[in-house]
Amino acid sequence: MTTAQRVLWIIATFGNALAIFLLLNFVNGWTVSLMVFTSVYTLVGLHDITSSRHTLNRLYPVLAYFRYFFESIRIEIQQYFIANDIEEMPFNREQRNLVYRRAKGVSDTIPFGTQRDLMQTNYQSIWHSMAPKVLKEESKRIRVGSSQCKKPYLASRLNISAMSYGALSAEAIQAMNLGAKQGGFYHNTGEGGISSHHLKHGGDLVWQIGTGLFGCRDDKGRFSADDFTKLANLEQVKMIEIKLSQGAKPGHGGVLPKAKITDEIAVIRGISKEQDCVSPPMNPEFSTPLELLSFVSQLRELSGGKPIGIKLCIGNPAEFLCLGKAMIETGVFVDFITVDGAEGGTGAAPVEFSNRLGLMCLEGVYFVNNVLVGLGIRSEIKVIASGKTASGFDIVNKVAFGADMVNAARTFMMSVGCIQSKQCDTNKCPTGIATQDKNRSKAIDVERKAKRVASFQHHTLHSFYELLGAMGLDEVYKLTYNMVKRRTPNGMLESNTHTVPELKTKQLLNDALPGMWQIWWSKARSDSFYIEDTAPVHPPELDVRNIS
Repeated sequence: MTTAQRVLWIIATFGNALAIFLLLNFVNGWTVSLMVFTSVYTLVGLHDITSSRHTLNRLYPVLAYFRYFFESIRIEIQQYFIANDIEEMPFNREQRNLVYRRAKGVSDTIPFGTQRDLMQTNYQSIWHSMAPKVLKEESKRIRVGSSQCKKPYLASRLNISAMSYGALSAEAIQAMNLGAKQGGFYHNTGEGGISSHHLKHGGDLVWQIGTGLFGCRDDKGRFSADDFTKLANLEQVKMIEIKLSQGAKPGHGGVLPKAKITDEIAVIRGISKEQDCVSPPMNPEFSTPLELLSFVSQLRELSGGKPIGIKLCIGNPAEFLCLGKAMIETGVFVDFITVDGAEGGTGAAPVEFSNRLGLMCLEGVYFVNNVLVGLGIRSEIKVIASGKTASGFDIVNKVAFGADMVNAARTFMMSVGCIQSKQCDTNKCPTGIATQDKNRSKAIDVERKAKRVASFQHHTLHSFYELLGAMGLDEVYKLTYNMVKRRTPNGMLESNTHTVPELKTKQLLNDALPGMWQIWWSKARSDSFYIEDTAPVHPPELDVRNIS
């Protein structure tokens, strides 16, 4: 018998007997309270011992509930009282405070100096110039659209990444879209499709088409050209993005828990409310790179020539080269490629998929940029980096690795009021953002939060521009990979290094390829996405270096 069980029997016998005796002889508030306490304790304890499904309740009756309570507020206790400013994940207190301050338009400076360990291994930094400059205005936006695109789009360098209506509330979607309109940047719809909440305020949209084809699917779940044409030709829709995979769960379809599926969402997506909405891992309209490019051509024609791109998280590098070979063979190019990182966010994902699959954003961007350079088509295709962007330096880092612009999701949620409570998959988001509970979401003031969305984007980009100016750069394209430095284990600074070397223009089309490129390129096929991963990878740090 455990101590908790002994305590229960003592209260059930002697405790109740004492409470009854005192109540019969001294009727007052204290004796009534004691009687209620011993009775309730006894009833709950007996239920735990005889009927509970939980071992803890049977062994530690009543007291086990204290554990459950403290477990339920563990995240809050950790966030408010234990963690310091730079150790939380995925966004630490310093990053969240920076987002909140820039969203509110208040001071974003810090006093007394950095809290960072500047000698930490892999700590990244950049070198400033003694001749700082001001970034040219024409470099602050980027034209998206290949030579095959009839309606190119002039995009901002920082935009709202894919977040569906369903994952987010109607009010959160409206606030973001209105903020995008006010700030002059685009808002990606996420794979849940275009809703009235995306259209209400007129902000620029990138329509994401996921593997579930929501918004352009027929009764059998296949692509509907008529439905696509109606939405794709809306003036508000500026670009279309075909989602191949997501960084937080690559190889797994999107997940919307049934607790968040309302009647409206069920109609928009054409799904049931009685079960979780789990999209298939593969798009039903294509199974090879050649078929994907055929689908791209079809969407480009149906949309009237708008930019058509893809979104993916890089896994086996040779498989992305399959798409590269297909583009060279067919002469059909996508207009942009959104590279999602394994560190990216999600409303709901299996733990193993979030923790163990995919390349991180910087690795993926570096690889994709080099492939496009090596194929000689970099000028045709824009690269968008998506993965954990909270500051101007985050943008510098991604652009240096090869991105033209950046998408951010969770930090835009924070600009609306997200407090990183990690309740996104429960429909109980305490800020009304990641929920379909109207009692919670109605607290969002759309007009006020939209101003904060625009303010965060504006101030973060301003920081990015100032950093480039401090480096002596007056145009974004002058920022290069080697300009970002990292601290080595021996405390020295070095320029960025990578597992695979940089490629020169059209080098992939030549016979002599360095390192892993030769193996991956030789295996790549335009008629298949799958390439067996048999080539070992080792970092350059393990190479023997001659320092004499």
